[in-house]
Amino acid sequence: MQNNTQFNSSEAALHVNDYLQIIKNRFGIIVLSFLLVVFTAAVVTYVMPKKYEATAVVKINPLGSKHQMMNNPGYSTMMTRQFFGTQFKIIESEENLKRAAEMTQLPQKLQLSMAETVMVLKGGLSTRQERGTDLIEVSLRMRKEHRPYLKDATEAVANAYAEIRIGHEQRRRAQTRQELDKKIQKREDVVEDYRNRLLQFSNRTGIIYFDRFNKGGTTDLVRQDVNKESFLYDEAVKDRDELELQVRNLVGLDDESLISHVAGLNRPESAVLTRTYEQYQEAQREKAGALAEGLGANHPKVKQYEAQITILKEDLSQKVIKVREVLKVLLAEAEAKVARLKQSNERSKDDARNTAEDYTLFTTYQNEYEDAVETLNSLRNSQDLEEIQENMSIDPIEFYGYPKEPELADYVSPNWILNMALGSVAGLIFGVGIAFALELMDNSIRSMEDVERYLQVPVLAVVPSGVGSLLNMAGGTPDAEAYRILRTNIEFNRPNQSDNAITVVSGGAGEGKSTTLVNLAYICAQGGYSTLMIDADLRRPRLHTFFDMPNTVGLTNYLSSNVALEDLVIQTSTENLYFLPSGVLPADAAGILNSRKMSELIQDVKGRFDLVLVDSPPIIGVSDASVISAEVDLTLIVVQHRKLPKEILVRVKKAVESVGGTVLGVVLNNVDVRSDSQYQYYTSYYTYYTPDTKKPSKPKVVAASENVNEAADVY
Repeated sequence: MQNNTQFNSSEAALHVNDYLQIIKNRFGIIVLSFLLVVFTAAVVTYVMPKKYEATAVVKINPLGSKHQMMNNPGYSTMMTRQFFGTQFKIIESEENLKRAAEMTQLPQKLQLSMAETVMVLKGGLSTRQERGTDLIEVSLRMRKEHRPYLKDATEAVANAYAEIRIGHEQRRRAQTRQELDKKIQKREDVVEDYRNRLLQFSNRTGIIYFDRFNKGGTTDLVRQDVNKESFLYDEAVKDRDELELQVRNLVGLDDESLISHVAGLNRPESAVLTRTYEQYQEAQREKAGALAEGLGANHPKVKQYEAQITILKEDLSQKVIKVREVLKVLLAEAEAKVARLKQSNERSKDDARNTAEDYTLFTTYQNEYEDAVETLNSLRNSQDLEEIQENMSIDPIEFYGYPKEPELADYVSPNWILNMALGSVAGLIFGVGIAFALELMDNSIRSMEDVERYLQVPVLAVVPSGVGSLLNMAGGTPDAEAYRILRTNIEFNRPNQSDNAITVVSGGAGEGKSTTLVNLAYICAQGGYSTLMIDADLRRPRLHTFFDMPNTVGLTNYLSSNVALEDLVIQTSTENLYFLPSGVLPADAAGILNSRKMSELIQDVKGRFDLVLVDSPPIIGVSDASVISAEVDLTLIVVQHRKLPKEILVRVKKAVESVGGTVLGVVLNNVDVRSDSQYQYYTSYYTYYTPDTKKPSKPKVVAASENVNEAADVY
């Protein structure tokens, strides 16, 4: 279990290192993408139009009246989160914005159509509730050229919303009144039916009943010969109770409620007060209408209404006092009248004799009639209360912060800090994403494991990037160590010691094939091997450029004429290193290489030299390299790190094997060991183990000694 845990930890660490390695390898792409996105964000921010903002802070009041607010303390708590969400939608609605545009004549000022103006407002409008309060912020953003109208437009949006709510409330109340009228009409019909039934029963039985709800129709409910003592007593008690209730209801009311209550009394003493109260309500309505039309509080017309309201209210207060005193006097008189009639009524009770059955049925009819009348009166009172509340409604909104015109330098958009921060984050994410995407799409050879997995051949050497020609360098340079490893691996990996003719091929141009051949030949010559380099790249020969030699005479001359090989091979300034240039480039390179004389040449130089290295053109696209691979003993493939796809390299190997050639191994060239950490360990000992002396070790002669001596004699 512990081993599995250690393995998983190591594997996780490996994955992290792989990710870091990808970032390191593609760091340039990441930086470029980052700078590109940041620069784009800066340009977009710079060209974005400047926008200014104005904010109005308002309090939303619930729909209803002051009476509802006072008698229902929890009324305001009905405004839930959903309520505010709904109000925000109303504020942002096209109807509200159109109304605000009309109030400020914004289309004319902006020289836009109404639809375009609404779109401008909608695009810049935002609403937000301040947490824990009924206050909301109505913010409007507009472009620089619209800045002079921003303050008025923001305030108009809030005022238009208030008008919409007032209109909704008025429509609701009109609908309520209509429903009340229908119910009252229906209830009046029921009351009339009960009244007629009670009238008929009273006339038939002679039971005394006085209709206290219909004073003008008492003669319809009593017979002319019935003793009226009981009727007069009941009437006096009723009047006394009514006066007592009215006086008691006046106690504890504030001035506004007292005036409203007294004006609603159905008494002769309050008739004058009622007319004055109607004038007082009319003055309030005219003032509210003036304010709704947009007149300010200091407008002369509004001031006139306020003065009229003040005078009427003082007059009402004086009249209320008089009515209260009159009611007290009337109450005292009613008490005396009740006491006097009580004695008279008790004397006349014996005169009325009714059966128990008639009295019970009469009581039932009476109760049904009176209950119906009570219900009807309740509906009428609701109707009256609804009319009163229309004149006592609260304002839908209250301003707690009026919008201000922003200064020219106080634009809120674009936000440079925010945009650049977002651009930096987006650039970093985009760059890393591009890096990983490229890494996933990279189908090239990236490691020695890729070579061994796809080509099934060993990696004989890893050559770091930046290694050039070793001809002009000291023998102990660290760059030479990679080629010493290559020389050693060739020695131990070739099937037979007599297989000393090797061609160096690559899949495409520019992979370092010729440089690898020259450096390998140089290292082998330093090691004591008599080494011959043959430039068989008859398309674009390059070996002569490493030695500053002409290539006008060479391999093609030998293959196409009877020139002796000894006259064409050149000994270089390096001991044991010989060179056969390409010669004049032929028209048919593949044809001249695929000849019997070329085969004889390879067999001849194999016997004269310890090592023969043949340069060839890229094997993909031309057949020259395949021909050469068939003539020599072994083929060495040079692969540039992270260049060609794996499928191309598989084709290189198949091209060699299809002509009977043998692939010895692969040289992984131009590896950036600083960015690919997996090669750092492999190449980190190049410098550490670099020999300090320039003296070459004793060569291991693989060819016959007489051939070596012969070569020395020739050259």
